[in-house]
Amino acid sequence: MDWMKERSHLRSNPNILWNEAKSIIVLGMNYHYKCNSLELLQKKDKGIISVYSRNTDYHKVIKKKLKKLSFEISKLLDCNFKYFVDTAPVMEKPISMRGGIGWQGKHTNLVSKNFGSWLFLSSIFIDKKINNTQAEVNHCGSCSSCIDICPTSAIIEPYKLDATKCISYLTIEYKGVIDERFRKLIGNRIYGCDDCLAACPWNKFAKKSKEINFHPKKEFLNPDLGNFLNLNEEDFKKKFSKSSIKRIGRDRFIRNVLIAVGNSKNKKYLKDVILLLEDESFIVRGMAVWSLKQLLGYQKIEDYKNKYFSKENNKHVKQEWLNC
Repeated sequence: MDWMKERSHLRSNPNILWNEAKSIIVLGMNYHYKCNSLELLQKKDKGIISVYSRNTDYHKVIKKKLKKLSFEISKLLDCNFKYFVDTAPVMEKPISMRGGIGWQGKHTNLVSKNFGSWLFLSSIFIDKKINNTQAEVNHCGSCSSCIDICPTSAIIEPYKLDATKCISYLTIEYKGVIDERFRKLIGNRIYGCDDCLAACPWNKFAKKSKEINFHPKKEFLNPDLGNFLNLNEEDFKKKFSKSSIKRIGRDRFIRNVLIAVGNSKNKKYLKDVILLLEDESFIVRGMAVWSLKQLLGYQKIEDYKNKYFSKENNKHVKQEWLNC
């Protein structure tokens, strides 16, 4: 997460992004669908995909709407504009609080009285002064539901998150070999984690999104882990062509799936896991070793170790074998 520190000067001053900006219009778009990741935690052979990624990449959906809205505002106010959806270091949450959309909860995400935790944020910068909206106040009170439910204790204190422990960061942003101390805690989450969002009591006011592109595809709602294990690069790109999942690449995604498979303890995946011991990606091979160990145990994995260890040339994968 060093990029956040390196670009902090940009995040703290919108005029560095565009020196003509005089006002910011911040928007929230609801993506709730009366379902959440907690429903699948006990179904170990099902992969949990974060609610926001169960259909079309929200960047694509919101950008089209923002462009259209920006031109309408431009005509109405006779102004120039720039719009952003996670494409620049804009501090959407503090701006959203000042704009009255919601407040920053103890999990560090925005919470709305009307939509709970399920909002995408975006913004339109304009070169004209407009009236300020009344800021929203914090309504978390003494509640600690989001802190208590976090599987890895990533919320180290109210309003403070250690991103390096966060399952969303580990399964999406992190490019390397996931530390063994987090693997069992990841459970069957294969892309992101919604636990802290889903636990928020304000979600009782959440409404089903009217945007059909945010309604989950059936294949991503409660998918069997086996649906993903044999994806090659081409298959992966085809399956996730319109999804935000595509951006992490096939290897990191299969890494996540293998962790979930290991945690499932279900031996029906053995054949596919064994095939991945010879995958081109060392990240995949390493997680295949760990997954196999979870499925077979230390004693039964010895034959595979004798077969594959001597052929392995990557230090990370070798270490996984040595841990067996």
